Amino acid sequence: MCLIHDRGLVCVLKQLHDDLDATVFAAYGWPATLTDAEIVERLVTLNSERAAEEKSGIIHWLRLESQAKGHAEMILPASQDKPAKRTKTKAAKPARAPKSALPPRMAERVQLVEAALHHFGAAATPADLAQQFKRAQSRDVAEILETLVTLGRARKQAEKFSR
Repeated sequence: MCLIHDRGLVCVLKQLHDDLDATVFAAYGWPATLTDAEIVERLVTLNSERAAEEKSGIIHWLRLESQAKGHAEMILPASQDKPAKRTKTKAAKPARAPKSALPPRMAERVQLVEAALHHFGAAATPADLAQQFKRAQSRDVAEILETLVTLGRARKQAEKFSR
């Protein structure tokens, strides 16, 4: 039995599964002690929220460059002080989020930087994304991007980041 267990790398597989679970819970901001029923309940709620956003015209593209082809218009997320704005986009040009200051709360900063990365449309450097915001520092944006990579919400190749 031990030989089969070792050759099947059961412990490694279980550790990877546990790490994935922990990462998913952290990404959603949920406690790791949820039951299956509580997870389903929260996912149903999240799905309802996304459906309501889509109904109002807000779409969270997972891979803008491949999923938004042929879409002439898309609504970019609004900053807290401005309403959503319609912007024409082309596959070859990065979409620009409205220029606003990064908020003081880290959770809101992370959301805005992730949205900017998402709407940039191509791999971007921290300096590219810092230019999307008033008075943003590249080093601060770089730290947020590294956090997004750690959470599996962004990818890094060389010095550029993408969704």
